[in-house]
Amino acid sequence: MNKFETVEAVAVPLEMPNIDTDQIIPARFLWRARSEGYGQLLFNDVREAGGFILDRPEYKGAEVIVADKNFGCGSSREHAVWALSDAGLKVVIAPSFGDIFFNNSFKNGFLPIVLPEQRCNELRAALARNPGAKVVVDLENQTVTGPIGVNDGYGQDSFDIDPFRKELLLQGVDDITFTLSQGEAITAFESRYLAETPWI
Repeated sequence: MNKFETVEAVAVPLEMPNIDTDQIIPARFLWRARSEGYGQLLFNDVREAGGFILDRPEYKGAEVIVADKNFGCGSSREHAVWALSDAGLKVVIAPSFGDIFFNNSFKNGFLPIVLPEQRCNELRAALARNPGAKVVVDLENQTVTGPIGVNDGYGQDSFDIDPFRKELLLQGVDDITFTLSQGEAITAFESRYLAETPWI
């Protein structure tokens, strides 16, 4: 997992509420190996219908989505985060998220940011007025600034994040790597536990 660094990138205003994981990555593609990549399948069925915002040239290379409420609801598939990440996206900003998607994001180095619904609405509107505009997501200082380079008056917001999750993202460490790094502490605990409970 790569270290999460400050993102200054094109942001996409996605006006659809309740985007579920089957829209993000349809179930029929879940048999694919992780190594094959999922980015080309992101929002596959929505894109096949034509006119999807991510296919517009001004949003090429986007790394941020500003979504509506309840993003990533539905089934628990981790593949939804893989598809977003493999497509080059690094952040989704929304008023709320599906719980499992939210947790899966952190485990894969992807940042879900919760901002108030009104602020998400205002940010999407500012981005819609300025297609291709960039935002800045600063994890270290926990701020979202945007859109930048245009005189639209949106400004900056602060966001909350669990300190432990923040540190893992900044270090580029996933849960398994972190657990393995605690080998000495785990061994010491097991030895102490066995000494204190020899009947087990």
